[in-house]
Amino acid sequence: MEKYDLSFKNAPDIRTELPGPKSLEMLKEQDKYETNTRVYTDIFKLAVKRASGSTIEDMDGNIFIDWFAGISVLNLGHNNPIVIKAMKDQLEKLVHINEVPSEARIEFMKTLNSVLPVEMKNRSKVMFTVTGADACEAAVSLARYVSKKKTMVVFGGAYHGVAGEIVGATANYHYRDYAELSPTNIYHLPFPYSYRFPIKVPEEDISKAVVDQLEYLIKDPQAGPGAIGGVMVEPVQGEGGYIVPPDDFLPMLREVTEKYSVPLIFDEIQSGMGRTGKIWASEHYGVNPDIMCISKSVGGGIPTSMIAYRSDYDTQLPKGFHLGTYRANPVALAAGTAILNYLKNTDILERVSSKGQYIMKRLNEIQDSSRYIGEVRGKGFMIGAELVKSRKTKEPSQEMANMVKSYLYRHGVLMLTCGHFGNVMRYIAPLTIEDELIDKGLSIFEDAVKELEHIY
Repeated sequence: MEKYDLSFKNAPDIRTELPGPKSLEMLKEQDKYETNTRVYTDIFKLAVKRASGSTIEDMDGNIFIDWFAGISVLNLGHNNPIVIKAMKDQLEKLVHINEVPSEARIEFMKTLNSVLPVEMKNRSKVMFTVTGADACEAAVSLARYVSKKKTMVVFGGAYHGVAGEIVGATANYHYRDYAELSPTNIYHLPFPYSYRFPIKVPEEDISKAVVDQLEYLIKDPQAGPGAIGGVMVEPVQGEGGYIVPPDDFLPMLREVTEKYSVPLIFDEIQSGMGRTGKIWASEHYGVNPDIMCISKSVGGGIPTSMIAYRSDYDTQLPKGFHLGTYRANPVALAAGTAILNYLKNTDILERVSSKGQYIMKRLNEIQDSSRYIGEVRGKGFMIGAELVKSRKTKEPSQEMANMVKSYLYRHGVLMLTCGHFGNVMRYIAPLTIEDELIDKGLSIFEDAVKELEHIY
């Protein structure tokens, strides 16, 4: 584990046409029984036999480099022995129980408390939920309850889930259309996305432009949205395009929300658990939230989530404030304790920071020779490369992103896209990925971009 040598050897290794015959047969069987609303089987046409570290083997023996980690769910990689041992040990003790204490539950909460942002440590309570969307839903409910105000401020490009009312906080309106829901007391401000910021101000004033708008909404009773009950933000934006805000944004956001006693929620579901080189992305900025949403990698692949929040908020809450049968699964919590301890007690975060800088450097070098990479941005292993039709016009190109994604798949690298226009290639490999697989993947990515140069 310390040498990051968990992956299958000789990856990538593509032995058949893709999809291979066995994968194709299983995909057909899936189509027979499962909804056609699936998305990822359109992106990665394969059926999985097994996985290890940062590699996945399909049913036909093809081995792929995994650069998406279940969308940051497997930050320590597939079948990590530390996580698997924790799960197996817990399986022999207890698989499910509702709310009453167990060793797994108490140990997890103690461990989580030990790694919370400085001002939250020993001053927070934990409320268990089931999914990331459920955590965000609970966070919004809590903010509204303690503030006694209904309107939430969120940001363009945000993704906070698509289940229930929280779909209103997710910026992509298509999800609301699918659910036949309208945003309920939700107001979106622009995120400080410097590459595509909609307000014409100097780049150094982007954060101020956003936070000034927020302050206007809070203090002016006729601003329109209504009394502001909370602000929810991703410290580094995920589905919106792996957008790193200016360094002054979160501190300014914290200053204004504290000034007006508005609860501030950090959604660390994708950016947390070591993804950016810190356990929590907000630690890069020295800012602490009132409420923090945690999910994805905290369960090691088993669905679980939670919010951590100010202890004084807890005194105001009634019994049964937010319920769910499957909250705090003991197996997931045992995995979470093992993962948090690994992040806390090893040099993995230093490696993520240094290797992340290396990957950014390589991607910037590829950008220098390409007409179609508009910007490279990121922190740690949360890196985006935005593809455009022209660096001069910045016109986004989802078509090019899809072509790069397809080329990578055909050559054995699994990588996803994101962004306002679906044109951002995002690097979210396991934090434990071997150096060799980083370099092989970058070479294949460079080849994919070069092919674009020949086509257009």
